[in-house]
Amino acid sequence: MKKLFTLLTILIATVLVGCSDSNTPQEGKQYQQLPVNLATFRLPQVTEVFSLNCGHCRKMEAVLPQLEELTQQSIGKIHVTFNESAQIAAMIYYTAEMQLGKKPDHEFMNALFAATQMGDGATLADKKQAIDDAFQSRGLISPYELNEQQQEQLFEAMNLAQDITEKGQINSVPTFVVNGKYMVLTAGHQDIEGIANTINYLINQP
Repeated sequence: MKKLFTLLTILIATVLVGCSDSNTPQEGKQYQQLPVNLATFRLPQVTEVFSLNCGHCRKMEAVLPQLEELTQQSIGKIHVTFNESAQIAAMIYYTAEMQLGKKPDHEFMNALFAATQMGDGATLADKKQAIDDAFQSRGLISPYELNEQQQEQLFEAMNLAQDITEKGQINSVPTFVVNGKYMVLTAGHQDIEGIANTINYLINQP
């Protein structure tokens, strides 16, 4: 009888642990701690790290409104600069952000993604025209037309982004930084609801 009771106790404990952990994100699978605390950069509580020339980032942009609704967060943005193509794309993004004084809205972001990812059949002139059109249609100055002072402001923004991504050792996108301490591993999730669950979990972590 005592042995049966012990077995039942173990079984119940196992079931309870399984249930309680089923929706709890696991470190190393759904998220990881960053090597340094990026809170000193005063990032928004949830910040997307992305690149305009990343196809997966373009797909993520399409569901960001849903993610913001699920997390009740206005998600910030940091553009990576870890290679030459990302640096060029970052110049386009930060030209927009610095003129707006905030992150571009989703419609503008979609236009920037489209202009940056025109494909192999597009010429450099085609891409430049698309970028010019995206900016000029919103009354903004194109990255190709910045004056010296604006260029200095642009490079300051890019240097800050580079400092954040280097110190955080962020080498793949898209991802999300939460509380300046945690990085979401998007590949460890099956859908946007799963990513939202991890973000909501990390928001409440110390």
